[in-house]
Amino acid sequence: MILKVAGRCRAEYGRMRWRPVVPVMAIALFLGGCATPPPKAPPVEAPAAANAAATVQQQRPPAVKTLKRKIAIGRFTNETLYGRALLTGAQLDAMGRQTGDILSARLVETNRFVVLERPDIRIVERESGHIETPQNLVGANALIVGSLTEFGRQTEGESGFLSRTKRQVARAKVDLRLIDPTTGVAFFAASGTGMATTRSGTVMGFGGRAAYDATLNDRAISAAIADVMNAMVTQLEARPWQSDVLEVRGNQVIISGGARQGLQPGQQLVVLARGNRIKSRQTGFMIELPATEVARMRIVSTFGTDETNEGSIASIQSGRVQARDLAQLIVQEVQ
Repeated sequence: MILKVAGRCRAEYGRMRWRPVVPVMAIALFLGGCATPPPKAPPVEAPAAANAAATVQQQRPPAVKTLKRKIAIGRFTNETLYGRALLTGAQLDAMGRQTGDILSARLVETNRFVVLERPDIRIVERESGHIETPQNLVGANALIVGSLTEFGRQTEGESGFLSRTKRQVARAKVDLRLIDPTTGVAFFAASGTGMATTRSGTVMGFGGRAAYDATLNDRAISAAIADVMNAMVTQLEARPWQSDVLEVRGNQVIISGGARQGLQPGQQLVVLARGNRIKSRQTGFMIELPATEVARMRIVSTFGTDETNEGSIASIQSGRVQARDLAQLIVQEVQ
């Protein structure tokens, strides 16, 4: 009898001992599932930058509808403390050059501009000294200069019951200015900001571990440039397309610029005579008086193999350009 009672007590004690374990294990598994980090997401750019880049893509017209402006990209500097050493000069400004290169690539991708590289102008001049014919440098309608004014990185972490996440963030700000190369006056300035992120996580020691991601720098700067591209492109295209007269042959006028700049047979252009340049006593700058229309013409044909040597032949429809100083003539698109 005593043995039977002892056996029942041990069995009952065993059942009572394991009853709390089941809820505890269920709670642990539930918390572990709640603490599981989200799957590794692709790098995220700033919404403003993504919207700006999408807007530029949507507004990109065919080349025949927009005459390409000639723009030059000047100096780009890194004004932040990131990526700079104590004794580094302009030649070692890697992030400044990177910003200028990304901007140049984005402008070329729009297919709206003839992009001229001005930071390497000294190299071009040195190389042209090794050949008999000197290098001819094409003038630009606008000069772009700028700086990387803000840049920073940070690492954020979150710890759960059984998990741990790590998030790397890079933020950048780019300031751009458009300068009139004939006067040296800045006529437009804008700033763009961008952000790029990457995330990794582990659960109970299992999962991905992310090291330092250097590509975040590139994506943050690219997002900042995309954020300002739309406004800059609008300002550049607001200025009228211009060209010059190369030669006059009777009723025909040969001008710079051809099919690759958007000119096509049948298109109408206007010829203007520059106004006098007078120095203002108020500002000290030379002011060019408004130009006067002297003729209108229509494109007959184009020639040339690329943007650097192409031209167009036009027929005069009204007015007269003979016996005029060709250096004082401006060719513009009809507004």
